[in-house]
Parts: sequence; structure tokens; C-alpha cells
Amino acid sequence: MDILILYYSRHGATRQLAEHIALGVERVPGARARLRTVPPVSAVCEATAPAIPDSGPPYVEPADLEECAGLALGSPTRFGNMAAPMKHFIDHTTQQWLAGSLAGKPAAVFTSTGSMHGGQESTLLSMMLPLLHHGMLLVGLPFTEPALMATRHGGSPYGASHVAGVDNSLPMQRDETQLAEALGTRLARTALELHTGRQARTR
Repeated sequence: MDILILYYSRHGATRQLAEHIALGVERVPGARARLRTVPPVSAVCEATAPAIPDSGPPYVEPADLEECAGLALGSPTRFGNMAAPMKHFIDHTTQQWLAGSLAGKPAAVFTSTGSMHGGQESTLLSMMLPLLHHGMLLVGLPFTEPALMATRHGGSPYGASHVAGVDNSLPMQRDETQLAEALGTRLARTALELHTGRQARTR
């Protein structure tokens, strides 16, 4: 069962979060992380990115949304909101919305910022809104996670996060990686439980 981890990352901080969420997903027997990214956007009309990225995971395709059992959506913060490439991608998922491709599937969100108070929680909330419109079931981080009470860096009940520093020089801290992995595990377990419940109802 695939859990789609879809993110945009310009300097690598959000990508690192995605990789730790993937580790958490892979800890759940029967779940597999599917890492995907979105291409950058430009103010000019010409295409600015190759059809296949030079490195890292491939660009997301509609089939990734349709086939996934759960979704983790990640973006760096841009003035308290998700980055334009992620918003651009989401704005073009009308066909999946009409088909109900994501309805009833669990979802989680994650972000990174340059500063401690750089808009992490508002960015996480901004990514939740389109997922609610898609009918997804949001999964956050409960305060039963010890690192959530102890963190002096990233991490919130709304989702995993990382404080990367204004020059992106701050490495991920232990509490940030623990919370990212816990979010991936919680998302995968929720997806499996929902899938098992659906199977039982159709028997």
C-alpha cells in the first residue's frame, strides 16, 4: 500500500523532512513510501523545468494521487503560506476532485521555515484547506508524542516542521526528525486501518 509523500523543496530542508516521513511510513508493515515532487513555476510562459528532474524523485502525476492510500503534503513557507509551485499543482487537481480520487483517504502536512516564527502553523493550515475540499481525513501529531512537548525547534500538532535558518544552514534536530517519522508512521497506520475497515465492510 503506497503512501504518497508529495513535496516542493528549493534548498533541501523540506526534502529532508519528506525523507524522514518516508522512514516512518516504511516502519509500518504493508506500507510503502512513494516520494514525488512538483516542478517549479515561472513568471514567464516558457517551460522552465525538464520533464524529468535532474535528480531526486520524479514529478508527481495524476496516477500517484489516484493510486495512493494516503498523502503527506509538504512545502516551505512563503510569507505564511505554501510555495507557489505546490499551490499551482493543487489548483490543477480538479479532475481528481470531481472523481473523488482522494475522498476518504488520510492526509498529513509538513513544512520548513527560515526562522522560528516564520509562519509554520499558518502554512500547515493553508495546505490543509484544499485537502479538506478533496474530502481527505487529516492526521496531525498528538501530544502523546513526547518530542512535541519537548521541542525547542520545529514540530506542531498540525504537522511536522523544521527550522532551517535564514541561510538554510541549520541541520535537522532530533526532535524534528522524531516528529516527522512519527507523523509518517501515524499516517501509514491510519491508511491501513481505513483500508482494512473498507475491506471488511465489502465482504
